Amino acid sequence: HDSDSRRTVMGVSNMADCMHVFNCFRSPQELEQRNRSRKIDRTLAKEKALLRRQVKILLLGAGESGKSTFLKQMRIIHGVDFDREALIEYRTVIYGNIVKGMKVLLDAREKLGIPWGSEDNAKHQTIIMNYDSATKLDSNTFSTYVEPCKALWSDPGIVDAFDRRREFQLSDSIRNFLNEMDRIGKLVSSDYIPTKQDVLLSRKATKGIVEHTFDIKGIPFRMVDVGGQRSQRQKWFQCFEGVTSILFLVSSSEFDQVLMEDRITNRLVESLCIFETIVNNKFFSNVSIILFLNKTDLLEEKINHVSIKDYFPEFQGDSTKLDDVQNFILNMFDTRRRDRSKALFHHFTTAISTENIKYVFNDVKDTILQDNLKSLMLQ
Repeated sequence: HDSDSRRTVMGVSNMADCMHVFNCFRSPQELEQRNRSRKIDRTLAKEKALLRRQVKILLLGAGESGKSTFLKQMRIIHGVDFDREALIEYRTVIYGNIVKGMKVLLDAREKLGIPWGSEDNAKHQTIIMNYDSATKLDSNTFSTYVEPCKALWSDPGIVDAFDRRREFQLSDSIRNFLNEMDRIGKLVSSDYIPTKQDVLLSRKATKGIVEHTFDIKGIPFRMVDVGGQRSQRQKWFQCFEGVTSILFLVSSSEFDQVLMEDRITNRLVESLCIFETIVNNKFFSNVSIILFLNKTDLLEEKINHVSIKDYFPEFQGDSTKLDDVQNFILNMFDTRRRDRSKALFHHFTTAISTENIKYVFNDVKDTILQDNLKSLMLQ
């Protein structure tokens, strides 16, 4: 019996010796390659397990519905927050938003035949209109436009043009930036560091696909933002694989505006058409679709002087009451769904408000995890 166990021990040690001898015949490069290969295998196995637990959220909606702003909020709330360097990077975007926005207002004032409040401002118009939109604005070049922008923004003619902005294409945030020109236009450029609110208000059209992964309570949430303009939508289908949930964003305040792409189609009608296509697609029959009726702050302001009934005659209710208008818009989206067996998850949101998005996403996260608990548990 002892000799048996001795033989076994010897066998094992012989085998170890053999392996050692065998390894001795391998060159250092071969050994390194083998170790590297094992390391890669381990990493791949780890990634595979992570991928199975991952929650993939697709942000869809027409252009300027707030998808990129929502993603910026997720970064502020759950991810890598904007440090000083990241904030400074947004300077040129904000400068561009201001000068291009003022250019649009000046052009609109002329086309709409609105008279100047003060003829003196014609000289400032020349400076702004000479700006070449392809030029990247740094703090130095932007300083040329600071005083002209301030003077023009105080002209009643430009303010009148702004009040008629539904008749042309203008970014929502231009007013906020022009009101803050004393802070943004500091002549010692290095004094201006964009705030997080500036970053949230800044507008840069998404071209292509932008992804961010956030670890939320040990579960990787991968968020995919795809450009909403018509020219960008053919890229959507590339992202449909392995989707857990779709957040569909709608700019609820744009019921009186037309698309930038064709200047004819009502923006809310366009959103309804896209939503109908997505929500009734068999590909997404097991995907939870959550509707975000966004820009509540702008909608609340708009209904005081624009009636939704002028654009959607079927509206019944008080057109100055936020609840009535929101429920009407929600109902329009809800009726586009053919499958009535599931409730439509929805939220009224203001994407530029961190508090609002924090609260709403907490709810959304629970809905998504609840909906996908079975598949996440099985893995």
